[in-house]
Amino acid sequence: MKKIIYLILFAVISFAQAQDNTAYQRPPDALAQLLEAPLTPAVTFSPDKKWMVLLDRSDYPTIEELSRPELRLAGLRIDPGNNGQSRQRYLIGIKFKNLSDKKEYEVKALPSPLLMSSPSFSPDGKKMAFLQNSADRIELWMIDLSTFTASKLSEKRVNAIFGNAYSWLSDSQHIVFTAVPDGRKALTEKSRVPAGPTIEENLGKKAPNRTYQDLLKNTYDETAFDYYATSQIVLKNITGAETLLGQPAVYTSVNPSPDGNYLLTRNLHKPYSYIVPFSRFPQQVNVIDKQGSLVKAIVDLPLVDNLPTGFNSVATGPRAHNWRSDVPATLYWAEAQDGGDPKAKADIRDKVFEQAAPFTNTPNELIKLTLRYGGITWGNANTAWVYENWWADRKTRTHQLNPSTKAVKLIEDRSNEDVYTDPGNVMTEWNSYGRSVMMIRENAIWLSGDGSSPEGDMPFLDKMELTSGKKTRLWRCIAPYYESVSTVLDPKKNIFITSRESLTENPNYYIRSGKTVTQLTTFAHPYPSIKEVKKQVLKYKRDDGVDLTANLYLPANYKKEDGPLPTFLWAYPAEFKSSANAGQVKGSPYTFPRIGWGSAIYWVSRGYAILDNASIPIIGEGDKEPNDTYIKQLVASAKAAIDYGASLGVVDPNRVAAGGHSYGAFMTGNLLAHSDLFKAGIARSGAYNRTLTPFGFQAEERTYWEAPQVYFDMSPFSFADKIKEPILLIHGEADNNSGTFPVQTERFYNALKGHGATARFVLLPYESHGYQAKESLLHMLWEMDTWLEKYVKNAK
Repeated sequence: MKKIIYLILFAVISFAQAQDNTAYQRPPDALAQLLEAPLTPAVTFSPDKKWMVLLDRSDYPTIEELSRPELRLAGLRIDPGNNGQSRQRYLIGIKFKNLSDKKEYEVKALPSPLLMSSPSFSPDGKKMAFLQNSADRIELWMIDLSTFTASKLSEKRVNAIFGNAYSWLSDSQHIVFTAVPDGRKALTEKSRVPAGPTIEENLGKKAPNRTYQDLLKNTYDETAFDYYATSQIVLKNITGAETLLGQPAVYTSVNPSPDGNYLLTRNLHKPYSYIVPFSRFPQQVNVIDKQGSLVKAIVDLPLVDNLPTGFNSVATGPRAHNWRSDVPATLYWAEAQDGGDPKAKADIRDKVFEQAAPFTNTPNELIKLTLRYGGITWGNANTAWVYENWWADRKTRTHQLNPSTKAVKLIEDRSNEDVYTDPGNVMTEWNSYGRSVMMIRENAIWLSGDGSSPEGDMPFLDKMELTSGKKTRLWRCIAPYYESVSTVLDPKKNIFITSRESLTENPNYYIRSGKTVTQLTTFAHPYPSIKEVKKQVLKYKRDDGVDLTANLYLPANYKKEDGPLPTFLWAYPAEFKSSANAGQVKGSPYTFPRIGWGSAIYWVSRGYAILDNASIPIIGEGDKEPNDTYIKQLVASAKAAIDYGASLGVVDPNRVAAGGHSYGAFMTGNLLAHSDLFKAGIARSGAYNRTLTPFGFQAEERTYWEAPQVYFDMSPFSFADKIKEPILLIHGEADNNSGTFPVQTERFYNALKGHGATARFVLLPYESHGYQAKESLLHMLWEMDTWLEKYVKNAK
């Protein structure tokens, strides 16, 4: 009897030791104050370039807010209370600044509390619409810039579960939006008694798919999805009149033609799928008029659940329908010529077609592409840029197309990994239709880019002649600042707005006009406690000669005489096909140290050296696949960072922690399993068993059955018995990211525990792949800080 009691007590004690049901904790003030620092306003500009808009952003939500009811259907996360997307962050304040006289204007009659989303200027720049969110509804509102007064436009509830819920028409007098159908009855509660089993069947068709979260599971889920996704199209005259267009349907988008005479609609229909999200469901693409009458049934696309494997796989048939932004009403789209299969041999991969209203003529072929279509930037009747790419060799090309003559000229042909040769992005502006088009003056365009170089990123502004291709450098960022172009006010006079920052200066906006520089904003430093932190971009080599970089942060008062510091290495591996491109310098030594919720920079305030964004390139040149030597390259990259930091006298090689989020967590598990470089590890929201993602993961295109040894060797789960260093595992219990479902961490922790590892598993309630609630974030910082202090800084 005594023996039985002893065993029961032992079991209870063991269980108590295994569980640590700690309430939410607050980290030391040095960390908490950084998380709770005020957010810098977001900034945008009016289409006529007369106004700068300053938008105050909401702080982190509370765990109570995050715990509100949420439906997870077909890859969506829905707030059933207001028929919108759950987990939204809102804009809670707005001011307008006149770019001529620099005066600021407050807005009257805003809803209280303001919970704004999706702000959008009218094409003439005289009004701004936005969505006001509340617990039980989403409403369409407007601000009139002539009076700076806000008003509600409609009593109808906006249906915003797909995000893009409204659009301005080109006359700036009408808005089209999707509304919850009038008279919708309450959704019938799910019966506890099922009508039958859930059955899926495949009749010999290959249907490989990556892992997805939040999918439909049964017929009731289908009913609930239809209930919340069904909407009524409403055409709203901002002066009052409303017109209902057509019948309610599951509209994922309603896109007005540039001239405002037609609407391009997409609506889903059954059969739905339980293995892919809504974006792959069957959909009807139609054009209707402003009375709701069908003008043209463009295409009825089938369910896409059987794409070939590979990153350049696409569905067969017409895809990516949209309006040309430079003409009144012309549709364009792409069609695969290789069956959508990147493994098929084909001289032409894609063709792009167009068809003008009234959509009765035969479509015109615009361009043939030897790679996969990647989009178009429209300019005018004579100029458009067409992009194509190919994943296998990282190729990217840009063609200059004359839409009138169909003449094509190659503008760019390079590796998308080669950031040094990136020509930048075409600067755009709004045309009279309220659409974004290339900014063209006297047959020239403007380009702005990061300006990556061996010295770091140095953003630029170029002018390019369209006929000759000749480029003129108009401006380039100069040290000790990181400064980039936000918008061009007057291309002929070379007047533009930049965002400028430095190691000690929060990003602020400036007008540049020749040599005259005028400051527009004075956003204060949000982190005064670490204002004097030192930052350096380290450049060093891996043992195979590959060039690497890392951002080194050192405490403000640190001196080398103080000796080497405990160190926190934070990274995220990246795959490359070229060692030369992998070794290119990215980032700038002069950027402001932004501290997002997931940053490792917090711990510079706790006396650590931080090796942030350390290069972990995984390279497979030619016919070799990067992941075939993943472990070797991973360990070599981490060792190079530690060794170089130690050679500078700032990194204590015996007190280094590895950490990362998502694929960085996967990296962390592997570094502890295959090296003795680290004292401890912190892995957040990772995947650790690649057999649970058998149809590819990250940049790996091969399936488990094509490369079983790679999947085994890359899985930290396979080597749980080799991990001897303490590892902290954190995961959001509502993770919706492909492949990183919480069971990955649950099973990895059980494997570690089964082999006697020192491990801690923290599951954050209601949190997704990125954490949001303030309580969760403060507790995460406490967990990480406690782990680092115990097992790294003060390790025996």
